Formats: sequence, C-alpha cells, structure tokens
Amino acid sequence: MNFVAPDVNYYSMLPFITVLLTAVFATILPFYVSRKAIAGLSAVGLLVALAASIGLWNTNLSSFYGAYRSDNFALGFGIVLIVGALIAVISSVDVAKRGGTMQAEFFAILLYAVSGTMLLASAHDLIVLLIGFEVMSLGVYVLSSFQETAKSEEAGMKYFLLGGFASAILIFGIALVFGATGKFGLEAINTAVLSPEFKNSSIAAVGALFILIGFGFKVAMAPFHQWTPDVYTGAPTVVTQFMSVAVKAAAFAGFLHIFGLALQNVSGWQTPLQFLIALTLMIGNLAALRQSNLKRMLAYSSVAHAGYVGLAVLASPSQGFSSALYYLGIYTLMNAGAFAVLNVLSKDDDGLEIESLAGLGSSKPLLAATLTFFLLSLAGIPPLGGFIGKYLIFSAAASSGYYGLVILAALTSAVSLAYYLRPIGLMYFRPRVTVLPDFSGRSTRVLLVVCAAGVLILGLVPNAVYGLLELVKK
Repeated sequence: MNFVAPDVNYYSMLPFITVLLTAVFATILPFYVSRKAIAGLSAVGLLVALAASIGLWNTNLSSFYGAYRSDNFALGFGIVLIVGALIAVISSVDVAKRGGTMQAEFFAILLYAVSGTMLLASAHDLIVLLIGFEVMSLGVYVLSSFQETAKSEEAGMKYFLLGGFASAILIFGIALVFGATGKFGLEAINTAVLSPEFKNSSIAAVGALFILIGFGFKVAMAPFHQWTPDVYTGAPTVVTQFMSVAVKAAAFAGFLHIFGLALQNVSGWQTPLQFLIALTLMIGNLAALRQSNLKRMLAYSSVAHAGYVGLAVLASPSQGFSSALYYLGIYTLMNAGAFAVLNVLSKDDDGLEIESLAGLGSSKPLLAATLTFFLLSLAGIPPLGGFIGKYLIFSAAASSGYYGLVILAALTSAVSLAYYLRPIGLMYFRPRVTVLPDFSGRSTRVLLVVCAAGVLILGLVPNAVYGLLELVKK
C-alpha cells in the first residue's frame, strides 16, 4: 500500500495561518503582557496577513486538492475582511473603558472570527465552506454578548438561537446537494449537474433553496433579517461595526461561490432570490426611514445594502463577482467609518439618537465632516465610492436581464436619501441641543481620515482597482 502525502501548501494559506496564529498568541499572552499590547499585536498580525494577501495576488495557489484556494477572488475578499477587522481593532482602543472591548479575550475571539471569514472566502468545497461559516459564526455569537448588560446578552442569545437554526437549514441543504450529485467540490457539483446522466434536478433544487435560506439569514436578507436591528443595537458598537462589514462580506463570498459556481445551472432558486432581493430593498429602506436611533438606522441600512449586493449573485459570474467585491470593499470603508464615528460619539453602546447630532458641525467639525462623507457615500452620491459601487452592481444585473430589480433598486436608493440626509441636516443646520462626549482619540481620527480618503479615491479613480478585480473569475 503506497502512502500518499496530503496536498498541503502552507504558502497558499499564509494569510489565514497568520491570522490564526495571531489569535493563538492573543489567547496566551495576556498572562504576560498588557491588554494594550494585545491590541497592538492583533493590528500587526492583521497587517502581516494583509501584506501576504497582496503578495499572493495572481498566484492562484491551492491546497487540500483544491478545497482551499488562494485565487484572486479569495484574496480580494480576504483583503476586505482584514481591513474590516483592522478598523474594528483600532476603533476598540479609543473606547477601551466601555463595553469590555479592551479585554484581551475580545481581540482573540475577534481574530478567530476573522480566520473563519477568510476560510469561508477561500473555500471551494462545501465542507470547508461550512467549517468557515461555523467558526465565523461562533466567534460573532460570543462577541455580540461581550458587553455585561442585559441588552447585550439578549442580543447574543437571539443571534445564537436564530443562527443555529439557520446553520441547521444550511447543513440540510448541503446534504441534499451532496445526495443529488455525490460531490462536495464546487466545480465537481457543477460538472455533475451538467452531465447528461444527471437525474436528480429536483433534489438539487430543493437543496439550493435551503442553502439560500441559510445564507439569506447570515447576510440579513428579508424576511430573514429580523435579528439584525436587535442584535446590531444590543451588541457593543465595535462588534456591530465588524459584523456589518466583515461578516456580511464573508457570507457574500460563500453566497457567490455556491450560486455562481456550484449551483449556477440548477434551476429553481433564481426566482425566490429575486423575491428576497425585492423584499430586502423595500423593507430595509422603508424601515430605516422610521428610525430615531442612528445605530438602529444603520442596521436597517445594512439590510438594504444586502439587497444591492444580492443583485450580483443573479448576474453572470464574470461581472457579478468583481462588482460585488468592489462594492463590498467600498462598503467596508464607508459603513465601518460611520460606525467608528457613532462609536466615539456615544456615551454607551445603546447607540445615539439622531436628534442629538444637532450642531455637531460646529462643535466637532472633523467627526461631522467624516460622518457626512460616509452617509453621502452610502446614499450613492457621486463622485464618492458608493455611487460607483452601485453603478457596477446595477450594470451587472442589467446585463443579465434583471431590469425590473435594477429599477426597484434605483428607486429605493433614492428613498434612502431621506434618512441619510436627515443627520447631515441636523449637524449643519440646527443649533446644538445635546452635549456629546469629548473625544481625543488620535488613532480613530487617523482611521476616519483614511477611510474617507479611500471612499473618495475608489469613487474618483475606480479603474485603478476595478481593472484588477475583473480578473477574479476569468
């Protein structure tokens, strides 16, 4: 009997391994170093992983017989995920005394969750994808309840229970797809479906619907979004910041992989997904109009943006993959930036009433200017990055014939102007009525300027980055 060595290419997994090892050190070292040092270690580990991801670009390496791949798609999403985590680490330092986020355990759990997101983005096998999905989810369940308040504990428990139910549905869907095709590999599933001898189309279609529900929950698509406003509001703000960008980006990476590679030729899921996208666009934007709390408004805004990115899943992979990655990269900067401003303006993790922003433009000009910048980009105002991101997503969906959904997305995007412009009007055209906490965090100030610059650059010179992303699935 010949021994066959396992196909393990550690170089292809270097970004993932770096984050995982940093998480291990962040777990052990608190016994010997200060908590602030753990925050620095986490940031350095993420920066090294970011450099490794950039260095692996265009190498298209794989491991475990193709189950794990460091292609440009995975590396691009990995960069987005690392940036989202790095923003969360920096944001947590300046509010260290609130919500327990300066505890060393916070950084370790955050990094474990990041390793799960990176595994999910690199997975080309349903089992590897499921492992990444669950590692990410377990970390975020704990982070959601990290603040020692009843509201935070309720948020964590609600997310855990509903997330466990969604995971069970996802696993059942994976089992049905495997039963129909006999394969776990994404390309192998697609090959089996295209085979003339394939006779299990109905089983594969039902499995696809169950998988759609599982991922619909994780990306907060209506009607599976009910957990989002409560969990986002109850969790520590820095955790909400991480969830709204990194978890959403990783879930969409898996979403695109499964439905753009494995199940693209399985019929039956396209029409339900169109219905979910339409419902998400309407509920997310209309519900955000009625919110008086900025944190809760951003939660419903996150639901609406899940609808926009969902259009890329319907588009052809050649356009949908690159447009979704570009949009999520911009979304990470502008949404995480908005939450960073909210984080430093809030007295606690319950959020901030929108009315209390009145007069912020004169009392705290930098925070007001950057928040205005991020809100305008989220609304899709040119020439900011949010406008280019929406344009690319809408163009990809229109090229695949989904004109009705594109029109609906454009209309609901116009509706979103009402709730994005309201805080801006209060900041600059109303006198101050609330005294907000003093803020002198240098690291967050630098972070806000960098995020704003990134949003502007991605809006003004999109070809500089999008030209690279067009190669992700060609």
